[in-house]
Amino acid sequence: MTRVVDRPDPLSPEAREAELHKARPKSLPLAPTAHPALRRLPLHPDVRPIDQRVRPLYAVWEITLACDLACRHCGSRAGRDRPDELTTEQCLDLVDQMAALDVREVSIIGGEAYLRDDWVDIIRRIRERGMMALMTTGGRGLTPERCKAAAEAGLQSVSVSIDGDEATHDRLRGVEGSYRAALAAIANLRAAGIKVSVNTQINRLSMPFLGDVLELMGALKCHSWQIQLTVAMGRAADEPEVLLQPYDLLELFPLLAKLKARCDELGVRMWPGNNLGYFGPYESVLRGNMPRGHMYSCGAGRSTLGIEADGSIKGCPSLPTDAWTGGNIRDASLKDVWERAEPMRYTRDRTVADLWGYCRDCYYADDCRAGCTWTGFVLFGKAGNNPYCHHRALELQRVGKRERVVKVEEAPGMPFDHGKFEVIVEEIPSGP
Repeated sequence: MTRVVDRPDPLSPEAREAELHKARPKSLPLAPTAHPALRRLPLHPDVRPIDQRVRPLYAVWEITLACDLACRHCGSRAGRDRPDELTTEQCLDLVDQMAALDVREVSIIGGEAYLRDDWVDIIRRIRERGMMALMTTGGRGLTPERCKAAAEAGLQSVSVSIDGDEATHDRLRGVEGSYRAALAAIANLRAAGIKVSVNTQINRLSMPFLGDVLELMGALKCHSWQIQLTVAMGRAADEPEVLLQPYDLLELFPLLAKLKARCDELGVRMWPGNNLGYFGPYESVLRGNMPRGHMYSCGAGRSTLGIEADGSIKGCPSLPTDAWTGGNIRDASLKDVWERAEPMRYTRDRTVADLWGYCRDCYYADDCRAGCTWTGFVLFGKAGNNPYCHHRALELQRVGKRERVVKVEEAPGMPFDHGKFEVIVEEIPSGP
């Protein structure tokens, strides 16, 4: 692959080599069995005008937690299916409820969605109800037969995960051969007539290869590139050395600006995830096509909806289950959970007064409101402060400071779990 931009790398060659070959932590189960769904959660008796006004335009639906990869950064620790996943009939009814709630796009995920026997039936129902049907995948088992069946059901676009060169990708995805399987999946999807995009995790191992991934996408005629920071949840919390530090954003964002220009040349749409922020000098470059021309606060429970395979409803698919589940579709309608569950109302009601730490007094506090709820919450067990912010890193650099996140408590080892981190503010070291 041809490199078209500089390769900022927060790891020395020796540290990179050590991380690539480091053994997986063995103190926790690789694929734990999830707890049964939270049931019969309380709902508010009243529905306010704002709860009726906001609607989930985009739903991300984990239709099974079963997975054929073992990604070392996986926040859900996917592998085994949940003990109480929805039946086919319940899934199809949920599709109908999403359509009634004005959902426009449904992206099915896992685990791996295709490991569920009725995944094609779910896609077909999504399209019959007039919604866009998308999928995100690692692609290890996307055979020509599966791609053909999905195309016939109406699947419109698939985002395949690619996280660097072959060695880096295979290390992050936890299975040797997963890189080549992802490339085969792209070929199979294109042969079936399904559009293909790519999603990439950004961390200390993948960051130097972002330009390579983009050049590969251009050669493969992929239409979009979703990028997001690897977040300290699930298995990623077990190996914090791979996570970017907040000060690494000082190198990352100039690189992303160069890559955005290259995206435009290749006809690839760059889609920065919600945790790539916020409000630094490249904001208009990266997000100038958004309605306001810049990022705004977390959309969980306002424009996005997350669904777990057991029927649990959250405002965002990435948020931890225990703290952020609003209800279950076995107990209440999707509409009632969306409008009346307290966790779904969090971003609708959040104000600057709910922020803390650096974010509380930031110049952009009222626009940003600590950005991605997921990123901050899994670090501290409390929303409202997010050190992964380009503006914040620049302001600290201006006074000779930087922030470093340090793990102080291990994750317990269950799906969607997290440890605990603290932020250390320190002088910027002298020298290179």
